[in-house]
Amino acid sequence: MSTAPAIADPGTAPAPTRRAEKSASWRLTDRLGLGFAWLLGLLFCVIAASIVIYLLIQGIRYVRPNLLVTSPAVGYTEHQTGGFLDPMIGTLLVAMLAMLIALPVGIGVAVWLSEYGRPSALATVADSTIEMLAGAPSIVLALFGVIIFESPALGFLSQTTGGIVFGRSFFAAGAMLSLVALPLVVSTVREGLQAIPSHVREASYAVGKTKIATTRRVLLPAARPSVITGAMLGVGRVIGDTAIIVVLLGATLNLDGVGSTPLLSTLRGTGSTLTSYIFENAPTGEGNQPDKAYAAAFVLLIVVLVLNVGVDVFNRRARRLRWT
Repeated sequence: MSTAPAIADPGTAPAPTRRAEKSASWRLTDRLGLGFAWLLGLLFCVIAASIVIYLLIQGIRYVRPNLLVTSPAVGYTEHQTGGFLDPMIGTLLVAMLAMLIALPVGIGVAVWLSEYGRPSALATVADSTIEMLAGAPSIVLALFGVIIFESPALGFLSQTTGGIVFGRSFFAAGAMLSLVALPLVVSTVREGLQAIPSHVREASYAVGKTKIATTRRVLLPAARPSVITGAMLGVGRVIGDTAIIVVLLGATLNLDGVGSTPLLSTLRGTGSTLTSYIFENAPTGEGNQPDKAYAAAFVLLIVVLVLNVGVDVFNRRARRLRWT
């Protein structure tokens, strides 16, 4: 008894064999391209690991507890010039001011671009502006900030003497640094909103919720991991900037307040951050105290690494969310 051979379904593509999936069956140019890609990837990992490990080793050698609790001082030796407490406080202040501006504005822009996008011409312009800010050099933003904050109308935000507005303050530095963090916040929040399936919105509309209520009570809570990720990325970008700090905050290592009100006088005054402290005390800087520069770089690197770990944790939590 003979059996007829099975006829393959013409609409079904044959499953790829293991031989076709192996790179050994590729053409020579494809294998060379794959090898070059692997080489570049490994080279990038080696360079990044070398920088991190070198700074960690150098920083551990020079970090002392007293450096974290003493302010910079004038002296002839490194033991007499104090620590970097004021730059750490300055880093915290500029990060706080920048994110107080960038986070609500970034969330609002992301919601508008993702959920409304009307008028379309304005949305296109806003989208292009965000991309332009992401690629704008920070020194250009710093010079733009000088023009703005030296105007007499904004003299209450910085030191003013004889009608001359200096324009250097934590307010000025924080405002311009918010433009550095804004594209990161907008992009991450927008991606988080776009990842929410449309049937979630339709279910909210079906029970009588308006678009604004749906955005506020359903979409934004669901996109909370993306909001936190954007905030962490923005903080990491802000605390690592140097050009805006040097131009708009000054090069004074100590906090120099203006006025008598405690917090307001500090924000109106000048100071430094960990980046400007490192810049000042690097071997090529005026301070020329490399040991303290390595110690401050170690502290800054630890903060950035902690932020990166936090970003990875929240991204993993966001990926675990499964919409049904």
